[in-house]
This record gives sequence, C-alpha cells and structure tokens, in this order.
Amino acid sequence: ETVSNLTLMALGSSAPEILLSVIEVCGHGFTAGDLGPSTIVGSAAFNMFVIIALCVYVVPDGEIRKIKHLRVFFVTAAWSIFAYTWLYLILSVISPGVVEVWEGLLTFFFFPICVVFAWIADRRLLFYKYVYKKYRAGKQRGMIIEHEGEGPPSKAD
Repeated sequence: ETVSNLTLMALGSSAPEILLSVIEVCGHGFTAGDLGPSTIVGSAAFNMFVIIALCVYVVPDGEIRKIKHLRVFFVTAAWSIFAYTWLYLILSVISPGVVEVWEGLLTFFFFPICVVFAWIADRRLLFYKYVYKKYRAGKQRGMIIEHEGEGPPSKAD
C-alpha cells in the first residue's frame, strides 16, 4: 500500500508537467524554454497549497483524522527536506545555473531510494522488530490493540 501510494501519487501529480517540459526541451535543441520550468514550479505550488488545503477542508466538522503510518510520514518528511536541500545545492552551490548529467541521474535515483526507505519503515524491517510489543483486547469485540515501547520492568527494579 505504501509503495503504491507514493509511486502513483508522484506519477499522477507530476508526470504531465514533466512530460511537457521534456517535449519542450527536446523541441528547442535541449535548452529550457519559458514553459517548462514555470509549469513545474506552478504545479509544485499547486500540489503544496491547494491539494493540502482541500484535504484539510473536506474533513467534516467534529471528525478527527490521524496519520495511519507515522513511521512512513517521518521518512517521507525527512526525504522532502533532503530533496529541497539537494536542489538548492545543485542549483546554487555545486554548478550554479546548470544541471549536469550526473546531478540529474543522482536526483532521478533518489526517488526509488525514498520509496524503498518508506517500504522498510512500513514493514518495520529495521529496529522495529526489536521494540517490545504488548497486545490487549480492545473494548470492541475482535479488536486487538498494540502498544510499543520499553519492555516490562525486570524483577531487579
């Protein structure tokens, strides 16, 4: 579920403007025109503000929504901060005003790495299996509630 959400969301929200930019760059002798960068920046601003605002607005009054997978949220939030830092570095520090091939390829491969890290966080494949877990039956029939944290106190305590 996590991998499909990340990949389909990225593909569905970014593919049209990236394809438009690629067509424009190929048509202008591999130089950026006026349409490509503006389209990508405008789409990113739309995704950041309008879609998030709609997601907040459509929740009915008095209803609370929670993030289902907090681990995945933290992984994607950390990768988002890294992505903005990386873009600043390649556009302003490493090669100002020019995107070199190695920078583009490295940037391209960051997305699959992000998806793999989110999948690992979702599946709890790292240190999560070593965290103490305690299960109990909930008030509703058939519901099991899991608690994570420190293990039970030892007899020496």
